[in-house]
Amino acid sequence: MSAAPKRLALLGSTGSVGEQSLAVAEAFPERYQVVALAAGRNVDKLAEQVRRFRPALVSVAEPEAAEALRRRLDGTDAHEPQIEVGEAGLAAVASCPSDLVVSALVGAVGLAPTLAAIRAGRDIALANKEVMVMAGALVLREVRAAGVTLLPVDSEHSAIFQALAGQRREDVARLILTASGGPFRGWEPERVAKATIAQALAHPNWDMGPKISIDSATLMNKGLEVIEARWLFDMPPEGVEVVVHPQSIVHSLVEFHDGSVLAQLGLPDMRVPIAVALAHPERLPLELPRLDLAALRRLDFEAPDRKGFPCLDLAYAALAADEAAPAVLNAANEVSVAAFLDGRIAFPCIAQTNDAVLNAHVARSGGATLRDLEDVREADAWARRCAENWLQESGSQRP
Repeated sequence: MSAAPKRLALLGSTGSVGEQSLAVAEAFPERYQVVALAAGRNVDKLAEQVRRFRPALVSVAEPEAAEALRRRLDGTDAHEPQIEVGEAGLAAVASCPSDLVVSALVGAVGLAPTLAAIRAGRDIALANKEVMVMAGALVLREVRAAGVTLLPVDSEHSAIFQALAGQRREDVARLILTASGGPFRGWEPERVAKATIAQALAHPNWDMGPKISIDSATLMNKGLEVIEARWLFDMPPEGVEVVVHPQSIVHSLVEFHDGSVLAQLGLPDMRVPIAVALAHPERLPLELPRLDLAALRRLDFEAPDRKGFPCLDLAYAALAADEAAPAVLNAANEVSVAAFLDGRIAFPCIAQTNDAVLNAHVARSGGATLRDLEDVREADAWARRCAENWLQESGSQRP
């Protein structure tokens, strides 16, 4: 007798990771059933997903989007699901009956629904790194209390997860996250200062959404991954390092106390770490190009340019400050990246804003702790206000 399909609920179904998760599920229809989808305002794409996967439940960001979705589905042969709205809709998708929740929202909005999924006893495929950045200790407490499994989807954390399989955690000396270096690797500071939005979005190896692409350009993405790795794998911050690897073939490495190093290699394609999480503990026979080491001939590694891209060190500073500081840094970064994408600030002002807000938090907090979700939300809201105020007062930072 064949096993019943694994039921999937997706938070962020119309984003890059959400779409690729659905592509993996669609390639194995006998193994997966999509039961719920949560999106924002991309009603056209969501309507098409509803027609393809026929989920019982969907959620959108606002009532206007819900009405627009109903109009697109009305009068067609499409399946018409239950439609929910806003934070309540995200919570409904997160906690509906499923076997795995793919948490692929971008930014702070993913924290509350991911916690709702954990509390409902759902295993989590986590692509929303801000969940662990904002509230790593809180999330891990909830995971342990619920007895659920947290499966990383970021390529770097998936690589570490795979390299650690069958290993004793007490034998691990350090985790080494690889970074492509982003589109501005090797650029002179004067050139980076004049970088355009289009240049910052042009990642050399990965196909990602705009927020993550900008974070890669500033190395903030790697800083957030350092914070995430610290919590996901219970490593002290000094045990998590970053090395630039421009080919993006080695996705991360684990060094053990005996000096051995295990690495996970593969062509840069997010469908691989997505499939690892969706199929765990099995492997899916993906029809993707295979790695040809002889054709590659060389793999390069170098230290990150910490002076030119200070956001990486801001992540370590946040971990050293207090439990709320990573949430503050994440919120400031979301505001500054949005301002850059809106054309309000120049590229270097992203790091400057993040630094100013983090310093302001450290000066006022006196060692803040996170007791619950409300503490996280308070730190997040304060940081957003502080970042907006700083941007308004810093007229010299305009592009």
